[in-house]
Amino acid sequence: MQKYNNHTSPTTPTGRARHRRQSCEAIPDITKLNGSPLLVNDTEKYKSMRIRILMVAELFNLLRRAHENRRLPGFRLLNWHFFFTAMLYVYGRILSQQLVNTVTSDKFFYKLVSGLIKYQMVICYFLYIAGFVWFILTLKKKMYKYQFSQFAWTHMILIVVFSQSSFTVANIFEGIFWFVFPALLIAMNDVAAYFFGFFFGKTPLIKLSPKKTWEGFIGASVATIISAFVFANILGGFQWLTCRRKDLSTGWLQCDPGPLFKPEYYPLPRWFLWKEMSVLPVQWHALCFGLFASIIAPFGGFFASGFKRAFNIKDFGYSIPGHGGFTDRMDCQMVMAIFAYIYIQSFIIPQTYPVEIILDQILRSLTFEEQKDLLKKLELALSERQFGTI
Repeated sequence: MQKYNNHTSPTTPTGRARHRRQSCEAIPDITKLNGSPLLVNDTEKYKSMRIRILMVAELFNLLRRAHENRRLPGFRLLNWHFFFTAMLYVYGRILSQQLVNTVTSDKFFYKLVSGLIKYQMVICYFLYIAGFVWFILTLKKKMYKYQFSQFAWTHMILIVVFSQSSFTVANIFEGIFWFVFPALLIAMNDVAAYFFGFFFGKTPLIKLSPKKTWEGFIGASVATIISAFVFANILGGFQWLTCRRKDLSTGWLQCDPGPLFKPEYYPLPRWFLWKEMSVLPVQWHALCFGLFASIIAPFGGFFASGFKRAFNIKDFGYSIPGHGGFTDRMDCQMVMAIFAYIYIQSFIIPQTYPVEIILDQILRSLTFEEQKDLLKKLELALSERQFGTI
């Protein structure tokens, strides 16, 4: 992790050197695979939710003014109302199918959950409208500008935090591999950038981060891409990391790893000590992850650095002693989580279509006479089945 020393001017009241620690490294323990496999997935989800709440709290407090908040009782509560409404909407959309699959054995809970899922969008909409009306009713003279700026700031936070963190949760349900692996790449890239920058860095990379160098950036890119190929092979060997979760039960511990995590063997030239090399197909996809984590993801950290400089703040919060807040630790992880989700949906998960769509496509390809002939054959087959002739 790199230190940034920003010396204040001698004319300022405090002429002491401030030490800033800027990094894209993952939150401690966020990828720590301790304990039994059963506890890891649930622990990661609960950690993700706690971290998200702390991040939102840090951002809510960033531009808040205490003396004006005292004149607006309940205004802080309004911000949290929007937060929990957004959380209900996002997690309801992601976990809807898993909740239904979990409670299918109980008729009462199945109807209750199915009803909540069916009307979830309506419930969230009216909760938001209630908050909107609440905001309008709390407007006060001479404070309009502050209130509307806080209103816009709250919505920006919700968009940035939830639109990105929701992809993290979705990745976990595709398999813990798709959560742990991208996080490890970000941590690896940060450590490698510090190492190469410390020993070989000479050419500045970007003005937002004076200690970042081209040598560290290029060295970290090469190290991250190589590490991605290796990490994918190691993590892909743990079956419980690769299993998808279709419900909230513990059945995800055992599953068919799928073709991505089954080794393929490639023959090697005769002058090699080994006759063949085994490679998991997911390792080829891992190269794309490593490329993104080393070239694009660091710009999430640059964005956070520019944002803090724009508002003249050292860190987003003080949740982690010596590091800043949780938001400071997650700037690069959020960018990586969105890429991981889009890549998984586009190149990993096979495209499937409901039976209704397939039948509709078949009927559209037939002429009217062919459709009539097909209908007669279906009626004949149903009648024969009804009378037991087939």
